[in-house]
Amino acid sequence: MTENIVHATYLSQLQYPSAQGYLRQMAIGDFTLENGTVLPQVNIGYETWGTLNEAGDNAILILHALTGDTHVSRGIPTSDMPAPSIRAVESDGWWEGIVGPGAVVDTTKYFVIAPNILGGCYGSTGPASIVPEGYPGAGKPWGSRFPYVTIRDSVRAEAELIARLGIKSFHHVIGGSLGGARAIEWAATFPELVRGCAVIAAGPAATAEQISWAHTQNLAIRADANFASGDYYGGAAPTAGLALARRIAHTTYRSPAELEHRFGRQANRGESTDGGSIGENRGRYAVESYLDHHGDKLVERFDANSYLAVNEALISHDVARGRGSLSHALALSDCKWTIAAVSTDRLFFPHESYRLAEALPVPVKVDIIESDHGHDGFLVESRQLEAILAKALGVPVPERERAVDEEKSFQDIAALFGSPLETQKQN
Repeated sequence: MTENIVHATYLSQLQYPSAQGYLRQMAIGDFTLENGTVLPQVNIGYETWGTLNEAGDNAILILHALTGDTHVSRGIPTSDMPAPSIRAVESDGWWEGIVGPGAVVDTTKYFVIAPNILGGCYGSTGPASIVPEGYPGAGKPWGSRFPYVTIRDSVRAEAELIARLGIKSFHHVIGGSLGGARAIEWAATFPELVRGCAVIAAGPAATAEQISWAHTQNLAIRADANFASGDYYGGAAPTAGLALARRIAHTTYRSPAELEHRFGRQANRGESTDGGSIGENRGRYAVESYLDHHGDKLVERFDANSYLAVNEALISHDVARGRGSLSHALALSDCKWTIAAVSTDRLFFPHESYRLAEALPVPVKVDIIESDHGHDGFLVESRQLEAILAKALGVPVPERERAVDEEKSFQDIAALFGSPLETQKQN
């Protein structure tokens, strides 16, 4: 996937103004990064649901995870939209059931906005974007010349978008994993705009272990013969390297106990793990097939350079950087905080959530999502998450009318992040 936009069709923010859940772009002009680099003519991709009130204060900002996108929930198309756009708008989102009419994040009550991270490949300026006229390399993708961006850079770029949409403050900023890191940075950088902040399965800074995992993933992409130092657009993409990076990452998203319980030493269906030599591919174990499946899925919808850019942004995360201690960094935030951790998370360990909670001006209790699924428990354990967000927003937990549809919705959520709920996926 080498195009910057994966939806079949999308236009500017000026078209189809009444459509909801429709991928748009907002031009925010030239943007100066933390390192002093000026990124010209930056766009931020985003989707919205609901209506902003006259006071501009009923907005909820939802921030996606590492390879997530802007399509949080199915939307409402307009009749004059082209068919591909209608299909994209009406498709289930990655938080279907959590966001939508009558859901805990009720789009009949709140104005929900979901932006794509700077450097991503779902509408925001990233490595696959075309360099504007008047700049070196104009007319070609940024590729290897795309600068490193930080979590703080992305949050400031998102703030430019927010100002142009007329939002005066957020009822809540909500994010999980990488999105949780962005949520923390939002509360620290713009405390006057954030009245509530829900941080799910994320900590105050990238740890040495997280940096190590990201490093191995990045090396896998750069070692691909097709990587061409990042200038592979127009040729074969480094899909093998990206798929390998995803296999590494996905292992950290699940718990050892879950992998053992689901797969153990079972051979993949129709394959034998016996015999052969190191120069040949033996039959796969079931867990290997599972990882292969998720590696192959990601390359269909994500750009390798964007994976590098966003992974580097995650590595940069440290809300206390340049602000003294963690408590000093958060001292100006007087918002309502909600912090949740997954009991078996081995990527964002629960103790990091406790460290964040204890550093707040008014320490809060950490909500624990009990799960055998590891880091992805914040996506899989839908009912627990729904209850946590209902408490954060001060609303009752909505009753579910269609259990079958609920299960499907959260399979779709997990699938976006490479985490199907079914017992085993076959290639």
